[in-house]
Amino acid sequence: MRTRIARVAPALLVWSGAAACVLGFVLHRLWLALPPQPRLVERLVLALLSLAIAGALNRMRGWSWATGLATAWLAALVFFAGVPAVAATLLIAAGALALGSLLVPREMPAIALPVGLVVLGGSLGWLLPLPLHRWYLYAPLLLGLCVARRDVLHAGLRGAAPAWRAAVAAAPRTAAFAVLALGLASTGAWLPTMQADDLAYHLALPTHLQLHGAYRPDPALQIWAFAPWLGDVVQGLAQVLAGREARGAVDALWLLAAALALWRLAATLHAPPYLRWLALALLASLPPLAALAGGMQTELPALALLLALAALIAGPPDPRRLQAGAVLAAGLCALKFGQLVAALVLLAWALLRARGRVPWTRLPAALALFAVLAGSSYVHAWRVSGNPLLPLFNQVFHSPLLAPRQLDDARWHAGFGLDLPWRITFRTSDYLEAWDGAFGFVLVALAGAWLLALLRRDTRAPTLAASAVLLLPLLPMQYARYAFPGLVLLLVPLLLATAAALGARRCTLLVGALCVLGLVYQPNANWLLRTATLRQLVRDGGATGTVLARYAPERALIAELRRRDPGDSLVLALDPASPTVAELAARGRSVAWYAPRLEAARIAADADASGARWQAVFDDLQVRWLLLRPQRLTEAQRAGLARCGAKRVASAGDAELWSHAAAHAAEARATP
Repeated sequence: MRTRIARVAPALLVWSGAAACVLGFVLHRLWLALPPQPRLVERLVLALLSLAIAGALNRMRGWSWATGLATAWLAALVFFAGVPAVAATLLIAAGALALGSLLVPREMPAIALPVGLVVLGGSLGWLLPLPLHRWYLYAPLLLGLCVARRDVLHAGLRGAAPAWRAAVAAAPRTAAFAVLALGLASTGAWLPTMQADDLAYHLALPTHLQLHGAYRPDPALQIWAFAPWLGDVVQGLAQVLAGREARGAVDALWLLAAALALWRLAATLHAPPYLRWLALALLASLPPLAALAGGMQTELPALALLLALAALIAGPPDPRRLQAGAVLAAGLCALKFGQLVAALVLLAWALLRARGRVPWTRLPAALALFAVLAGSSYVHAWRVSGNPLLPLFNQVFHSPLLAPRQLDDARWHAGFGLDLPWRITFRTSDYLEAWDGAFGFVLVALAGAWLLALLRRDTRAPTLAASAVLLLPLLPMQYARYAFPGLVLLLVPLLLATAAALGARRCTLLVGALCVLGLVYQPNANWLLRTATLRQLVRDGGATGTVLARYAPERALIAELRRRDPGDSLVLALDPASPTVAELAARGRSVAWYAPRLEAARIAADADASGARWQAVFDDLQVRWLLLRPQRLTEAQRAGLARCGAKRVASAGDAELWSHAAAHAAEARATP
């Protein structure tokens, strides 16, 4: 009797999580939060089209369904992201593999890509202020790395095809499902850059490098100018090589790196092939992944680095892995200071696995490597502002650029408690700029498996580490995106526990249903996916003009501005809610909270109904162009525009481009 209970209890525990998910779905009436029907139809059509292409390739060429699907989705990425962007990203990937292979053991080639990307980005971070960032310097450098390591790269390519065929043959249906899910998640990479943080900040560094060959930021105009910049440096490298924005292709590269690292982690933890494919499918179905693939937030590259570091640690002890681990930890720190928490958690796991067998003689070199690759943004920030973590912790460092207080966002303090996984799952909008269901359903549906994974000896350590990486970022502020890398790190232990409790068939059915549910709610992850952006982009054959004019009109106006004035005259964004000046590089100014002094000037100028103070602001800044939303202009701004003789010269959607009197006078003189 006791033996039977011991055999049945794990399965009951796993099914109890699934039952709780159904109960929560009903109690919170989550069907009311379903994405609009057109979004679901669009994703279904894309899935069916990719399946039709894969089926044709299967009949005509004998390719597996997984291979055909991968080909279809890769072709779509090339079409929408653009050949120059994809070619530049492939060159970066090859250079990163060449570098990473120097530090990673031969038996772990999947880890070489993220390691090499950190080495490239971390090294270039020190050179950002120098006028060296030109395609004719980047391209020979990367090609030289490829030539120097051609034997390793050739061996990797030669071994990749049979490894792929073997992995697909081991679980062909699950492999096809995983590739289909990854393809749907990658559609965010098709879109032009339109997320708010990207337009206000992230695009600045890549655009500086493309236009000026150097990055010379001013934290008085953008307080995040010296925030950890590894992700943006890699974007900048690709943008310089491509001669145009390459965000979608780079995001697809980070997505691929994360998938390879997750596969390696699952293999290291002895997951059978079908479970590795299920892990990839579950990753792809998590709604935040699709949102991250459509922007420049750091959590996407952090996924790749975190999973790669976990795979290194979970493998057999090997002193040679110390340097690769130091590189990956440095990369996490160079992406965001908060990711240092994740690196420290995994370091604790590594020390426990080492059981005192630390290669002390190699430690100084590893620490030096960490400091070099992680430190550029912190050193630059300290040198310029006196605060290495600018704009964070200024109550400690007291930089004169900012008030001596810690930045905080009052929206994300819903409370930390035992029911947090439940609330993030069913009341997601309290924890993310998204709709309910946008964090996926794993935390509740596999809650029983979570407990089992903690009880099982073979999964206890990775489960504890992943749980800490998931929950610790939520202690100071309950913002779900910060917890997403920890959720992904938790997937493999959860699947191992689920498979052990239910068996392969029932595990596949449960996880497959969970993946479908996640894919259904994927458009809830952000406004880009929930609106008609993707349909409009497909309808326009990849042309971005209509999409930008409708959903990011300032970008359309900036393109018009460059046509009218390709020089370096200044542009001021008057709407504090739309400080979309990052792609203007050194030309852009904003009156939002990102620029405290200009924000103070805006507040003072709005107090003067005559508009005289606004006219003084325009004159002091020597502004020639103005971006604005007419429906959000204050009366003082209207008066200031009238006083200086500004006039509208273009419009797109809800936004308008105005010229200062000096600007349209100069334009008139230049017109024959």
